Amino acid sequence: MTHRFPLHVHISTLFIALILLVGGVIGGLGYRISSEILETTASELNARIGRDTVGEFSNIIGPAEMATRLLSYDGITQATSLEQRLQNIGFMREALNNSSALTSLYVGYGNGDFFMVRRIWDEADGRTFDAPAQSAFMVQSIVHKNGEVRGRYIFLDGGLKELRSDNPPDSATAFDPRTRGWYKAAMAAEGQIKTAPYVFYTTQKVGTTIANRANKADAVVGADIRLGTIGQSLARQKVTPGTQIVLVNEQGKTVGFEDAAKAVTIVDGIPVQTNVADLGIPVFARMAVHLAHFDEAAARSLALKVDGTDWHASIHPVKLEGSGQLFLMTAIPDDELMASAERLMRHSLIATILVILFAIPVTWLLARNISGPLRQLAGEAEAIRRFEFSQPIKVNSLVLEVNDLTVTMGSMKRTIRRFLDISMAVAAENDFDKLLPRLLTETLPAADADAGILYLTDGDRLVPAAALNADSTPLPASASNVDPQAAGPLLGSALSAGTARAARLSDEDVRALGLEKILESTEATDAIAVPLLNRQHNLVGAMLLLRRDDTDPARLSFVAALSGSVAVSLESKELIKAQKMLFEAFIQLIAGAIDAKSPYTGGHCARVPELTKMLARAACAESSGPFEDFQLGEEEWEAVHVAAWLHDCGKVTTPEYVVDKATKLETLYDRIHEVRMRFEVLKRDAEIACLKAIAACQPEVEARAELSRELAGLDDDYAFVAGCNEGGEFMAPEKLERLKDIAARTWTRTLDDRIGISHEEKERKARTPAPALPVTEPLLADRPEHVFARAPRDRMPADNKWGFRLDVPEALYNKGELYNLGVARGTLSEEERYKINEHIVQTLIMLTQLPFPKHLRNVPEIAAGHHEKMDGTGYPRRLVRDEMSPVARMMAIADIFEALTAIDRPYKKGKTLSEAIKIMSFMKKDQHIDPELFDLFLRSGIYREYAERFMKSEQIDSVDIAAYITRPGAA
Repeated sequence: MTHRFPLHVHISTLFIALILLVGGVIGGLGYRISSEILETTASELNARIGRDTVGEFSNIIGPAEMATRLLSYDGITQATSLEQRLQNIGFMREALNNSSALTSLYVGYGNGDFFMVRRIWDEADGRTFDAPAQSAFMVQSIVHKNGEVRGRYIFLDGGLKELRSDNPPDSATAFDPRTRGWYKAAMAAEGQIKTAPYVFYTTQKVGTTIANRANKADAVVGADIRLGTIGQSLARQKVTPGTQIVLVNEQGKTVGFEDAAKAVTIVDGIPVQTNVADLGIPVFARMAVHLAHFDEAAARSLALKVDGTDWHASIHPVKLEGSGQLFLMTAIPDDELMASAERLMRHSLIATILVILFAIPVTWLLARNISGPLRQLAGEAEAIRRFEFSQPIKVNSLVLEVNDLTVTMGSMKRTIRRFLDISMAVAAENDFDKLLPRLLTETLPAADADAGILYLTDGDRLVPAAALNADSTPLPASASNVDPQAAGPLLGSALSAGTARAARLSDEDVRALGLEKILESTEATDAIAVPLLNRQHNLVGAMLLLRRDDTDPARLSFVAALSGSVAVSLESKELIKAQKMLFEAFIQLIAGAIDAKSPYTGGHCARVPELTKMLARAACAESSGPFEDFQLGEEEWEAVHVAAWLHDCGKVTTPEYVVDKATKLETLYDRIHEVRMRFEVLKRDAEIACLKAIAACQPEVEARAELSRELAGLDDDYAFVAGCNEGGEFMAPEKLERLKDIAARTWTRTLDDRIGISHEEKERKARTPAPALPVTEPLLADRPEHVFARAPRDRMPADNKWGFRLDVPEALYNKGELYNLGVARGTLSEEERYKINEHIVQTLIMLTQLPFPKHLRNVPEIAAGHHEKMDGTGYPRRLVRDEMSPVARMMAIADIFEALTAIDRPYKKGKTLSEAIKIMSFMKKDQHIDPELFDLFLRSGIYREYAERFMKSEQIDSVDIAAYITRPGAA
C-alpha cells in the first residue's frame, strides 16, 4: 500500500532560508555594531578636534601674549618722537618674525600718538599697502606736536633699512588710539586683555587683539593676531575627504575655516565675518538652525539629510580664554563614515552566498521528489490561466496536501469551464426574448435538474418567462404567476434570505407554485429555489429547478454562484435594451423637434428614413448587377436607421424665419407691410399736393386729373414690388431696372428711427450719423444697418478638421430691401441660402461629437452626405461618388425625392410623381445623384410604393420609367 506523508516531512529544504536569515542577522548586527562604534568614534573625534583647536589657539596666542607683556616694559613706551621709537623697534621685529600668526605690534600713547610695526608676509599684504618690493615691515606713525598731527608710512626691509616713506591720507592721521576699545579695555584692566575674534579692516582677515597697559608710561601696547592657521589646523583634522569642519562664535559667524577667503564677506564695502549658513556648504546651513536653538545634548549627534546625502553632524562648545564662547561644527558624510561597516556587511553577504552555493546541490536533491508534482500543478494552473480546459488534471504525489490540491484543482477546472460555457452562450445571444430560455437551458445540466422554470419580476409578481425540460423542450403544462409573499415554504424562504435553497417539494409548495400538472410529466420530488438578484441586490427574477434526488451542498453552492451570473446577464441585457430604447427615444425626440420647428417641413425627418430603408432593402435583394454583393448586417441596419433619422439634426440651429421664408422681404415678419405704408404715405402726399394746388387757384379738374395719374402710378408700382416680393418669377434685368427706378422715389420721415428699438439695432444704425429731421429717404433702400456682420466663430477656415469646402458669404445676413427684392430666383438671399445649407455642416459637427459605439461610427458620414453630388459639386465637403458610402448615396436620393413631392413647403407646391421623376432624371444625367441607385429606385418600384403611402392621390400619375432607366450597354 502506498503511504502518503504530510508536506511538513519535507520542510527540511527551508534550511536555505535559515542560512539566509542567520547570515543576514549576523551581517546586520555587525553593520549596526560597526556603525555605533564609528558614531562613537566620530563623537570622540569631535571632542579631540575641540581640544586640538584650543591647543592651536594657545599656540597662536601664547607668543603674542608674551610679546605684548615684554613690550609693555620696553623703552619704546616712553619714547616721544618718531626717531626715538624707530630706534627701539628691534624687539618688535624679532617678535613679528618669530610668530606666524602675529601680524602687527603697536603702542597707543596717552597724548594720542600711535606707533605700529606691521609684518608684510606676502605679496597680498604688499598689494594691500602698496609696499615697494623687498618690503618686510611697515611702520605706521602718528605724532601730535605743537598742536599739529603728523602721520607717516615707512616701509622697511628685513634688516630694517628704509625703502620708502609716505605721507598717509588724512583719514589715517585722524586715528586716535585712545578712542579704541582695546585701548580703553587695557587701561581699565589690571592685566592683559583679549578681544573676541573679528575682521581686521585693513587685511580683511579674521583675528583677535591682545593689549597690555605699559609698565611705566601712559601708554597701551597691543598686538593683532590672525586666526587663519586655526582653519588650516581644522583642515588637518578631517577624518574623511568629505568631512566639513568650521569654528564659529555664538552668533554663527565664522572664526576658523579651511578656506580662509570664505571666512570674510564684504557687506556694503565693510569686511565682516561670514555667517556659517552662507559658506556655500548646504549641511552647515542646516546646522545653523540647530546652533540658533543650541541644545548641547541634542547637538552632539545630529542625523541630517541634505540634497540626497546623509550626514553625521555635531556641534561642540569650545571655550577659548578671553575670546568668548565658540562652537566647533563638524559634518561627516554617512557613506564615508560607514565605509568600513559596509565592507563588513559585504564580507558577511559574501560568506552567506558561499554557504548557500554549497547547500544548493544538496537542497536540490531533497526538493526534487517534492517539486515534480507541484511543477505539474503549476503547469495546470497556467493552462487554466490561459483558459485551456480540454485535458483533465493527472498528478500523483506522495505528499497528502499536494494530492488533495490536485483533486481540488480538477474540480475547479471543471467548474470554471462550465461557467465559461454558460457565459459564452449568454453573451452570444443578443435577443433578450431568446436569452431567457437559453439561460435556463444552460443552467439545467449544471444543476442536474429534470426541468426548470425561469421567472421575471413584473411589478409585485413573478411571471414565468421560460419553462423547459432538461432536453430544452417546453413543459407540457404552463407555469403560473407567483406572488412572492405567498410563494410557498421553499421559494418563499429563498426569496426572504436572498440565497439559494434546496428541499423536498411539499404539498404547500406545489399549490403555491401551481406545479400540479407540471409534476405529472416529471419524476421530480425535490427542487432548488434560486432568487436572482442584481448588483443592487434587488430581485429581478427567480429560478425553480426540479430534481428527482437530494441536492448536496457543493451542487447547491455551485447553482447559487451560477445564479449570480444569470442575474447579472439578465440585468446587463435589460440595461442594453433600455439604453437602446432610450437612445431611440432621443432620436425620435430630436427628429420630431426638427419637424415640429417648422410647420412646412413636418414629417420630413420621418419620411426620409422610410424611403432610405426601402432603397437599402431593394439593394440587398439584388442578386445581380452592381448591388449583388451589397448586404447589411443587423448592426449596419441600426447605423442606417440612426443616420436617416438624424440626417437633418443640424436644422435645430437654423433660424425658423429662414427655414419658413415665403417672401423675399420676410424675416420675423413680412416687411412688405412697411413698404406698403410708405406707398400709402406717398399717396397721401399726392392728395395733399392736389388740395394745395386747388387752394393755390390751379384748376380743380386739372389738379385732380394729375392726382389720378399719380395714384394710379403708385398703385401700379406697389403691385410690381409686391409681385417681386413673392419670388415666383425670375427677376429679369428689366425688372431690376424698374425696381431701382421705383426705389428712387422719396418720402419724408419726421420721426426718429433710433428710439424704441433693440440695443443691437441701435449699434447697427450707429454705423452712420443720424440725419437731421425731417429727412427725405428713398422708397426702397439697402442701408448699412441691414447688414449683419459675420462673427469670427461663424467663419469656416479652409483647413477645418471636418473637411468642409464651402463658399462662406462675407455677411451673416443682408436684409437690404433692394438686395432681397432683387433675388433672381426664389425668396432666399445668398446669406440665407448659406444658412439653410449650413444645417448639414452642423449635422456633421454635432454627430462627430457624439461617442458612437464602433458599429455606429459611420453614422456622421451617412447622415451628412445627402447633399453631396456624384461629380463633387455638392456640399459641404464636395465629395465625389467613390468617396461616399452606398447608403449615403441612397439617402441623397431619398432626401431629394421627399423634398420634391412634399406638399408642406412654403415656397413651392408638391410635384407630381412624373414631374419629380423627370427632374431627378436630369440630376442623374448631370451626375448629381447615383445613376445605378436611381435605376434601382425606379426598377424596384420603390417610387410608387412610397407615393401610395405618403403622397396625395392627385399627385400620383403614370410614369414611363423605361425612358429614365439606363439601358444595358448604354454609355
